[in-house]
Amino acid sequence: MEGLLKLWSETGIANFEFGQIVMIVVGCGLLFLAIRKGFEPLLLLPMGFGAILANIPNAGFTDPGGLLYYIYYVGIETGIFPLLIFMGVGAMTDFGALIANPKTLLLGAAAQFGIFFTLFGAIFLNVVPGMEFSLADASSIAIIGGADGPTAIFLASRLSPDLLGAIAVAAYSYMALVPIIQPPIMKALTTPEERQIQMQQLRHVSKAEKVLFPLAVLLMTILFLPSATPLVGMFCLGNLMRESGVVDRLSNTVQNELINIVTIMLGLGVGSKLEAATFLQIETLGILVLGAVAFSVGTGGGVLMAKALNRFSKEPINPLIGAAGVSAVPMAARVVNKVGLESNPQNFLLMHAMGPNVAGVLGSAVAAGILLALVGGS
Repeated sequence: MEGLLKLWSETGIANFEFGQIVMIVVGCGLLFLAIRKGFEPLLLLPMGFGAILANIPNAGFTDPGGLLYYIYYVGIETGIFPLLIFMGVGAMTDFGALIANPKTLLLGAAAQFGIFFTLFGAIFLNVVPGMEFSLADASSIAIIGGADGPTAIFLASRLSPDLLGAIAVAAYSYMALVPIIQPPIMKALTTPEERQIQMQQLRHVSKAEKVLFPLAVLLMTILFLPSATPLVGMFCLGNLMRESGVVDRLSNTVQNELINIVTIMLGLGVGSKLEAATFLQIETLGILVLGAVAFSVGTGGGVLMAKALNRFSKEPINPLIGAAGVSAVPMAARVVNKVGLESNPQNFLLMHAMGPNVAGVLGSAVAAGILLALVGGS
């Protein structure tokens, strides 16, 4: 009888707490969104599975020496996984649209307004009981507005590791919901006539320009914002591999095998931070709300900047492309193209939207560097 009681005490049924059950349901919800709805499946699937593993009682996945513990410590706490993801994204990115139309760099910058708007919003939320966000916490939450999951994870792991799970879930959830969140904002801020504007074909960009561009970006970052060089530098390295044409094997590996392996590990590592004890807090609700505000304001900022540029530009600019200034590559650009085609079946905006879209990747990395420089040492 004593043996049976001991065996019973070791079962999951005897040790489950209500919060753990809730978080396993949340993990199953992430799996549903990934498998059934196709929302960011490459990350939500391992993240959801990691959340389930992290909340199994007596399994020890997140204890020192456990699998998820080592994945998080080696890859996320050190910042290695987000940096490798950035290198892979750089290798998959074509800067041609941005080089051909440099004005779109301003759209990527304007879309980062949501980050700094939400930074103050998070600070003001301190008046709400249970939502005492420090400046470091507010900075980590605000970066969600850049719609860049790896950047959000990188900054949160540096400034607010306790909030990493909620921030990562919010960042990737809103990235996945780009086709739902952005169109109403885009239509509310533009007229039917503006949405029908057709833009001129982009000029051809030479190989030399594409090779020199990542080097120029890296040099500017080194000179003016060294704290952003980890993210920007890895992004530029990946892009240089792509554009140089002399390391195709490395470029293909970074774009495929390496980024796939790191994505699996990154998802499991983030999922390990979705433990009931840390995730089921009122702060999590505040993070989700602020993340939505950040993303919405960023989208609106890009559209309004595009409207302003259109007034002074000799060549017509469709304000819709400003919404691609958030760095959800290439989903935001595809959403812009879809909304443009709904207004004008001859209005193909995809390549034009890729300019602000890749500018947004750089913009979010620069914003993270600014926040890290201002807050990281405080």
